[in-house]
Amino acid sequence: MGVKITISGAPGTGTSTIAKLLSERLNLPVISAGMMFRKLARERGMTLDEFGRYADSNPEIDMLIDRTQKEEAVKRDSCIVEGRLSGWMVEDADLKVLLFAKDDVRFQRIASREKKPFEVARDETLRREQIEMERYLKYYGIDIRDYSIYDVVINSANFGAKEIVEIILTALDQKLNARESNQDKGS
Repeated sequence: MGVKITISGAPGTGTSTIAKLLSERLNLPVISAGMMFRKLARERGMTLDEFGRYADSNPEIDMLIDRTQKEEAVKRDSCIVEGRLSGWMVEDADLKVLLFAKDDVRFQRIASREKKPFEVARDETLRREQIEMERYLKYYGIDIRDYSIYDVVINSANFGAKEIVEIILTALDQKLNARESNQDKGS
């Protein structure tokens, strides 16, 4: 029996890092919406901010990324799906995880990763998030501030990456054991 895990969160919460570490621990492939988005931006010679604005007026970009991610997840028995909407798009996930962190923590992580001033990272990220929030609501009727679909919600500012992976693995074990126990009762 396969295992599907979704890792969602706003930019700078550590979703890519956690998906990668989890992938190494479980030997599962990662399907990343963020990587797809960054690749498309790079191919067009645009910054993430510019590409986010471009995607806002070109809905086919989001649709392509979301459709590709969903198709890849459906094709696989086991995988880790990482992206803002992955918890919403992969309905049959065994475990849906949301990472969050205070804005200043996220902006500092983004500034460090992208080698840009904190203020620039903050302004670009806030603009990008507003655009994305509006797009997701418009295209899919999804309010990404709704955490009710997630099994586990973790403040990534309070734990190291390895600790977060351990929390996720513990939650996954418990969820799979509960499912197995329920199946045994039903047979």
